[in-house]
Amino acid sequence: MNKINLKYSSGNVISKNVHKIGIISLGSHRENHGSALPIDTDSKIAANVALRVATDCGATYLGIFYAATEYSYVQHGHHLKKDDLIYNQIIPQLNNARQMLDLESVIIVNGHGGNNLIIDEIENIEEKTSLHIIFNNSIIENEGPHACTGELSMGKVLGITDTQKLIEHGDFTRNPEVGMVGLKLARENEPIIDREANIIEKEGFKVDEEIGKQMLTNAYNSILDDVKSLL
Repeated sequence: MNKINLKYSSGNVISKNVHKIGIISLGSHRENHGSALPIDTDSKIAANVALRVATDCGATYLGIFYAATEYSYVQHGHHLKKDDLIYNQIIPQLNNARQMLDLESVIIVNGHGGNNLIIDEIENIEEKTSLHIIFNNSIIENEGPHACTGELSMGKVLGITDTQKLIEHGDFTRNPEVGMVGLKLARENEPIIDREANIIEKEGFKVDEEIGKQMLTNAYNSILDDVKSLL
């Protein structure tokens, strides 16, 4: 069989070496986000930003992990235990990608706060996959209270926010996960959640496309910077 010379410098790439870098999203596919946002909001936001970066720089787009984890006191969706996510999903999927695509590094674009539980496990994941891993948390660091202005605004830009359901969305009895206002256990266990919930109860939320665009741009730039740092 003749060896095929792959054209790594073709197309929209910032370096032929960028193909050694994988970009994969980590969200949550089954988590309540009120009435105006879908249950896979985190996954859709993270996947959209990750794909845009990969499209523009040429990094290898790896799609998304199909599961997520969550703090035990935050009960608003279906999630795996941390170890199940790491050993049954993340490590096997990354090993498969490395072997199939000859990768050296992977950027994990996180769109779900509960996945912060694996940050302390990154070195372990690197050891088990022989990959250099960057955990990019820019979406989470800037989006604010759950299912509120940040996610609603990014969702509006991406076309996943149903603005006709905003009044219903703000019914905290019906949607206790919005701002985590009605999640008593979460508020009791995490002062930051309780503080944010108090603000949402008093001030509410809004949909602002300019805010959404800026947040998506900030996340995009952060991930692209990670790509460049790996080159």
